[in-house]
Amino acid sequence: MDDKRTDMELTKNDMYGSLPHMAPLANPYVPFQSNNPKQYTAKKGLIRGTLFPGLDLPFMGMVNTKEKSNTPLHELMALNFAITELALFLDTHPCDTEVIELMRSYISLYQAGKEQYEKKCGPLTHLDAVRNGEFNWINSPWPWEYRENGEG
Repeated sequence: MDDKRTDMELTKNDMYGSLPHMAPLANPYVPFQSNNPKQYTAKKGLIRGTLFPGLDLPFMGMVNTKEKSNTPLHELMALNFAITELALFLDTHPCDTEVIELMRSYISLYQAGKEQYEKKCGPLTHLDAVRNGEFNWINSPWPWEYRENGEG
């Protein structure tokens, strides 16, 4: 019997296939990264969802290009994101000295920025809110209670 059907004769199951019982819904693929990969800046990486241009594969061609403001909190968010991305890269490339040095510099910038932010605005996370045995999360003014010039 000849099984050559036209597209009009195909059913939905023929066109899209079917999964066997308990089949995985997806098989993820992550491109292999070589040592010393190119990186976005921390700020751009936060916006793009990856620090590495080689992994920047926009879903359905949609690209997030909306910039974050230059507030100290957004700068800390970008540094934290970059540190996490670099740590994940180092899980598979532990000897990449350039990435290790970049991570060290981001950690240093993050720690200094976090210290300045907490002096001005109070604890950044709940983990930082316990000092001298006291929980002071709600003792400081909330970030939105500051004016642009930093005065309460």
